[in-house]
Amino acid sequence: MPPFGGSQSIGFSQFQQKHDSNIVSIDVGGQLFQTTRQTLTSAGPKTFFSRIAESSPLYTPFIDRDPDIFSLLLSLLRTGNLPSKAKNFDLQDLIIESQFYGIEALLINSLSNPSQLEPFNLQKSLLLPLNGRDSPSTFSTTPYGSLHVAHGSKITSFDWSLRRKSTVLTHFTAVDSLLAISPEVAAAGANDFSGLQILDLEKGHVRETLNWENVTKSGSTVQAIGSSPEQMFVSFESCRRNSNSILVYDLQSLLPVAEIGHNEIFGADIDSAIPATKLQWVEGYNLLMASGSHSGPSGVSGNIRLWDVRSGNVVWEVSEKVDCFADVAVCDGLNLIFKVGVNSGEAFYVDLRNLSNGENNDSNNWVCLGDKRKVVNGKKEGIGCKIETQGSQVFCTKGGDVELWSEVLMGKGNRRVEQRILKKNLMGRVRDMGAAKVTNLAFGGSRMFLTRKDQESVEVWQSTCREI
Repeated sequence: MPPFGGSQSIGFSQFQQKHDSNIVSIDVGGQLFQTTRQTLTSAGPKTFFSRIAESSPLYTPFIDRDPDIFSLLLSLLRTGNLPSKAKNFDLQDLIIESQFYGIEALLINSLSNPSQLEPFNLQKSLLLPLNGRDSPSTFSTTPYGSLHVAHGSKITSFDWSLRRKSTVLTHFTAVDSLLAISPEVAAAGANDFSGLQILDLEKGHVRETLNWENVTKSGSTVQAIGSSPEQMFVSFESCRRNSNSILVYDLQSLLPVAEIGHNEIFGADIDSAIPATKLQWVEGYNLLMASGSHSGPSGVSGNIRLWDVRSGNVVWEVSEKVDCFADVAVCDGLNLIFKVGVNSGEAFYVDLRNLSNGENNDSNNWVCLGDKRKVVNGKKEGIGCKIETQGSQVFCTKGGDVELWSEVLMGKGNRRVEQRILKKNLMGRVRDMGAAKVTNLAFGGSRMFLTRKDQESVEVWQSTCREI
């Protein structure tokens, strides 16, 4: 179909005026619009708008499309955001028109930019149902809000608008680790199935399987997956559970580029027997956080390490035994490492800026954010709690609730406060509270996603002012 359904001739005087100016006239569905060539070319090369900008000023292009939606997309080009009246339109209509004009990427950026996440305004806005009877085991998001959910042997994917979904069947009995490499590709692994599989979720097949060649030549299972903008990190454990390692892959070629944290377990060396079960890239420090824990007769023990991937050296580590962690996360914006105590269920932090001098290489240096509750009758209050960071905010699950911790700035001017103060807020409205236990928590674009125990769906939390 040609881009222009017709054209209108203009006289020489009009041509001279139009040629001297930078104004472009466009007839969309019988309604005349005027804009500048700079606005049209801001859509990028090879888009519908760039072709209009390059057209002859002798003609006014006619486009047989919806003029009301065109006006919204033109505002998007002018300001980078949709106008408030866009809430009166169906999102799917906006998507179809943005695809026609070749500016869907601009629409995604306007609606799903991570910088637009408003932590204090998040409300439960949508429930995404999954096919089958299996509850989600894990999920992963892309920066602009696409979502991959593992449930049983299946992975269900939602596009950035959450309007389109597709489900593929994997070779796993259950998926334990998942990384969204792109909206169409994911890396998946299981604790009881050898190898990391790179899945094409559009075509529903395995592109390739990545394995760790350990000393015993046995198979290797995946315990955790993480990534930086350029690399993918995979925690492997041999099927005999006598060795473990973290492999570093180039994210584009998926070729191995380094190996760190290789442990061969001999005798009762419990610490080295613990593989990393969570990997998080710390962008501001160019370090990889790796944490893992183990439950034994004497309780839960674990370790947290910060790796310099380039040198393969540990720059800081701590062993946890007294109140080991249920989960760990690093907040770049606050320069803090957070954990949830598996016994107490309390949130703790330690300052990243003091780690290099060795002061915090002791679990006693954790600062408790809560009430320092004592464990009663050996009950582990923190089992299953999750903690994640987004920007300068920290989100911690407690049963069916989500706590938001944010730093309170004290003092003015050059006055400094010695102790950092973080304040807790409960997320959502009263009707959102007291539901089933939260099992997974993640962020994608301007949304928060979570799953609950024994529920076959994903909750979507979004800022009310960002909804369309």
